Amino acid sequence: MTGLDQGVSAATGPEHHEQVAVGLSSQSRLVWLKFRGHRLAFWSGVLLLLIYAVAILAEFIAPKTPDAYDPRFTMVPPQGIHFFTRDGDGALRFQPHVYGFSSQRDPKTLRRVFAMDETVRVPVGLFVRGEPYRLWGLVPTDRHLIGPLDQSQPFYLLGSDRLGRDVLSRLVYGTRVSMSIGLVGVTASLVLGVLLGGISGYFGGTADAVIQRVIEFIMSVPTIPLWMGLAAAIPVTWSPVLVYFMITLIISLIGWTALAREVRGRFMSWRNEPFVIAARLDGTRQMRIITRHLVPGFTSHIIASVTLAIPAMIIAETSLSFLGIGLRPPVVSWGVLLQEAQNIRSLAEAPWLLAPGVAVIVTVLALNFLGDGLRDAADPYSD
Repeated sequence: MTGLDQGVSAATGPEHHEQVAVGLSSQSRLVWLKFRGHRLAFWSGVLLLLIYAVAILAEFIAPKTPDAYDPRFTMVPPQGIHFFTRDGDGALRFQPHVYGFSSQRDPKTLRRVFAMDETVRVPVGLFVRGEPYRLWGLVPTDRHLIGPLDQSQPFYLLGSDRLGRDVLSRLVYGTRVSMSIGLVGVTASLVLGVLLGGISGYFGGTADAVIQRVIEFIMSVPTIPLWMGLAAAIPVTWSPVLVYFMITLIISLIGWTALAREVRGRFMSWRNEPFVIAARLDGTRQMRIITRHLVPGFTSHIIASVTLAIPAMIIAETSLSFLGIGLRPPVVSWGVLLQEAQNIRSLAEAPWLLAPGVAVIVTVLALNFLGDGLRDAADPYSD
């Protein structure tokens, strides 16, 4: 084969066709291809989808309701699931189960200490009947994803707290509250940031000066003391639902400033571009110019910024609730659950109470990785 033939063959090979296909792809497909190539961000997105699925189906996934307690099993350690057991004749048989507990009094502290009793096997199944609940507050049912076949037997995959409540069930219910606060808070911050930043950058003048001074004032105040001051002003007599919305509002009112400055910079650099001047000369209304010509130009950047802002919202809610000035019981969130691990005794005797902290760390890391991947994918032509 001559050198010319080799060159033609290389130019028409599968790699060449793939490059041509990529070159002819739409902008959205290019963004998707680059994001899919970012493995860490891609699998972080998959993990976050699973976390939000847990939040949506919390009642079904949780083995028990969050307030269910059993004083017979307080501060019991996590039970591991075993999948095989042996019959009386020694044959191996598939039967998911957990071991029961045996307890005894500590001679020094007189505290009950629990240990696994391998002679007691508690069969475990999927889609079992358990405590009744209403899925999404609407559909009455008693089916749970996993649980013991005999509801009178103990079942604590992540242990229990000082009142005998299932840590796993409370963690699952807390996922709904903590993750929804992140979404609702970021949505409110997105509206404020794009609206005020757009007005500031597009119109300039007095509006720009006033909005920027407000942003500088908010950013100059230390975040934690500001959160504490605003959260402490919430009356203790308010209902848990009202407190939930107020905490979300407080976090949103503080989290919009960075996005507003980014939007302002983009609007200031684009407001004199030919496509904007042409739309203005064509008689297009100013609000339509902003929403149809300017904002879509950096939608990908806004999505990446929002993804990176959700972790800050989750950490803010967790911090406030952990300090006791955010959400309060009976609301269940990751921050409220971490209040159980505020003392040395809990950490020494029941380290499984730190499970909500692990959930916060994993979720925040996944959101940050996803945000980095989206930010890189927003410019598919960069190296």
